[in-house]
Amino acid sequence: MDDEIIPPVERMLAERACERIIVDFIHRLDLGDPGSVAELFTADGFWHWPHGDRRIEGREALRRYFASRPADRLSRRLMTNILVTVESGSTARAVSYLTTYRVDGYAGGMIEPRLPANVGHYEDTFHKIDGAWLLAGRTVFLPFGAGTERLSAPDASRVS
Repeated sequence: MDDEIIPPVERMLAERACERIIVDFIHRLDLGDPGSVAELFTADGFWHWPHGDRRIEGREALRRYFASRPADRLSRRLMTNILVTVESGSTARAVSYLTTYRVDGYAGGMIEPRLPANVGHYEDTFHKIDGAWLLAGRTVFLPFGAGTERLSAPDASRVS
């Protein structure tokens, strides 16, 4: 830990900026353009899933990886217990919990509720570069997880 003294308002602004990245990441995956999450990372940033032995490094690789999700995937992630620790004026880390609901084969409308596909947490590192906070690394830990369910027919599970 750095011995640098960070004024309280600067610390609060850094915490909020990092929290915003955590939530923006999820919104981009679920509601926006999944490949755009790469913009939230440093140029050499990485996303890592130790259990799945996946490590994706660099913005272009991250863009390709996240953009490759199936076009018919419906997902909603819940982020809770976000705890950001500012270590210096240019570094921070965070832990946040995630719950993911996800199906493939989605054709629109409302479907029957499912159990979560994954429950776990992220461990993030952030760097402030040219005045902007960015993810330097994101590691996901999923102690509860399953494969992605594929809906059998577009209308089979819809709620009327």
